[in-house]
Amino acid sequence: MTADTASKSATDSATKTAAGNFFEDFRLGQTIRHATPRTVTEGDVALYTALYGSRFAVQSSDAFAKRIGYPRAPVDDLLVFHIVFGKTVPDVSLNAVANLGYAGCRFLAPVYPGDTLASTSEVIGLKENSNRQTGVVYVRSKGTNQRGDVVLDYVRWVMVRKRDVDAQIEEEKVPDLPKALDASSLGDACPPIDARHYDLALSGAPFRFADYHKGERIDHVDGMTVEEAEHMLATRLYQNTAKVHFNQFTEGQGRFGRRLIYGGHVISLARALSFNGLSNAFHIAAINGGRHVAPLFAGGTVHAWTEVLATSGVEGRDDVGALRLRTIATKDRPCADFPLEGPDGKPDPAVILDLDYWALIPR
Repeated sequence: MTADTASKSATDSATKTAAGNFFEDFRLGQTIRHATPRTVTEGDVALYTALYGSRFAVQSSDAFAKRIGYPRAPVDDLLVFHIVFGKTVPDVSLNAVANLGYAGCRFLAPVYPGDTLASTSEVIGLKENSNRQTGVVYVRSKGTNQRGDVVLDYVRWVMVRKRDVDAQIEEEKVPDLPKALDASSLGDACPPIDARHYDLALSGAPFRFADYHKGERIDHVDGMTVEEAEHMLATRLYQNTAKVHFNQFTEGQGRFGRRLIYGGHVISLARALSFNGLSNAFHIAAINGGRHVAPLFAGGTVHAWTEVLATSGVEGRDDVGALRLRTIATKDRPCADFPLEGPDGKPDPAVILDLDYWALIPR
């Protein structure tokens, strides 16, 4: 091989690999179709259960789900979220510094094993940071099934590095986002259920919608320690390629000196822990907002507690009610005293997640 041939080969190779988008590569109104469609299997469901230990009866048992009106046990809502989210990472957040938050997340149709999910995103906001080294990208992402039905619609915002600090941003905008979704818009992903056949002995607790009240706080008691292999398996399960979760060679030289656990892993852990106290809140209908307050690393133990922010009927439904829940997850700190803020008004140092969501529960 001549020197010229070798040079051309190296150049061609470089153009065939993707370095991901940097902040200056995004444009308002840009639509991105993400690779790769993903068929959800029973194996995915089993591995998800192995990683988090979720015990909600409707998602665990075909027999239980059929008895109340589902054709079979649906896929866990957060597994759907993570798969749809994972598709967006190579295009939206491969060069992210941090995933900052979520808003307006609606679960719009049930997903069952055998369904194939695909994702698209629209850039709805851009804001360069004052250091000019990073900027915040706002995207609305949608997950669709093989029939083209939208199963999930959500907004997230993420801080992304710039490739060139001197690059000019043509147009900036910070979108107006809802603080919470109205309960009347919930329930599309939950078919009408026969609440009379919702077996409270098999579901794990006797509490229905009327047993919860605004302002109630629930300590979920249990804790779960995260191992290095677990969080890497989880992120690979969702085909999430974010560098900070996998590459110790680079992350060992970074700000934290180790791999960072995917924030969605913490969400799923907190949701699984919430079974103890909220076992009949079987379906996440919407996520109003979420914040990853602090990072988590392998070896940390996650605990959680929840406050009931509101209770509401669902328009046109007498089978289920909606609980607006605020779940707080902590690291290495039990939650019997409901940690949230320190004396200075800032988040308690142990708090790692603050999640506001609507869950459906039988009446």
